[in-house]
Amino acid sequence: MPELPEVETTRRGVEPHLLDRSIVGVVVRDGRLRWPVPGDLPGLLTGRRIAAVRRRAKYLLFDCGGGHLIVHLGMTGSLRLLEAGVPPAPHDHVDIVLDDGRALRFRDPRRFGAILWTARPPGEHVLLQGLGPEPLDGAFDGGYLHGLSRGRTAPVKAFIMDGRVVVGVGNIYANEALFAAGIRPQRAAGQISALRYQRLAVAIKAVLERAIAHGGTTLRDFVDSTGKPGYFRHELQVYGRGGEACPGCGRALREVRLGQRSTVYCAQCQR
Repeated sequence: MPELPEVETTRRGVEPHLLDRSIVGVVVRDGRLRWPVPGDLPGLLTGRRIAAVRRRAKYLLFDCGGGHLIVHLGMTGSLRLLEAGVPPAPHDHVDIVLDDGRALRFRDPRRFGAILWTARPPGEHVLLQGLGPEPLDGAFDGGYLHGLSRGRTAPVKAFIMDGRVVVGVGNIYANEALFAAGIRPQRAAGQISALRYQRLAVAIKAVLERAIAHGGTTLRDFVDSTGKPGYFRHELQVYGRGGEACPGCGRALREVRLGQRSTVYCAQCQR
C-alpha cells in the first residue's frame, strides 16, 4: 500500500510536468473506485490550469483554480504520464489529458483509490478533516508527541500510526522508527518520557526522509510516475526480518501481531 514516502515520490515525479498545464479533456473508463468518480468531473476539469500539486497525508491535491482534485492511491493505485494516444491497459481507469499531448493516467487494479473534486479548501473536506500534523513539518516534534500521549494506554506503535496524532507513519515506517529510537512497540504511549519521544520524533523524520530519497519501499505494488520501483526496502532494519539477526546486537528479532499488523522488534535494543 503506498504510504507517505511513495505518495510524496509520486508528487515530486509528476509535479514538474503538470505545473501551468491546461486540462483539455478527462476520460473516465471506470468510475467505480472506493468512492465513485464524480460524473461531472470532465466538465469540472476541462479548461482549468493546474497551479500546484501538493500532498496532505496520503492524499494528492491538484490545485486547479477554483477547486482541488483529490487523489488517493488506495492499495494499488499509481499515476503515470503518457502520450495521450497510448492504448489503455486493464485497470487504467482515468486519464487527465493535458494541452501538451500527454495524459496523467490513473491505474488501480483493486479500485480502492479515489479521485474526487472539492470547490472548498481541501482541508475542509471530510476525508482531510481532523488529521494530525505532517511528520516532516516543524510543528511535529518530541514535545508535541509527549504532550499528546499523556494518559494514553494504547501501544506507542498504534499511537504514532494514528492519523489524528500524526499523518503518514504507516506500519513499515513505525517499525523502523521505533527500532531507531530504541523504543519497544508494545510500550504504553503514556509511559514514555519526553526525552525518548524527542528521539522518536527525530527517528520518524529521518526514516521518512530516507524513504523519500530512495523512492519509497515498494514491497508489492507501488511504482513511481516513471515506472521505476522504490528502493528503501533494501534499507529496512527490522520490518520483514522477523527471526533474523538484529543489526544492533545480533540477537534474533521478534515478530508479533500488534493491532492486526506485523510488528518486528529487538527485545534487547528496544525497551
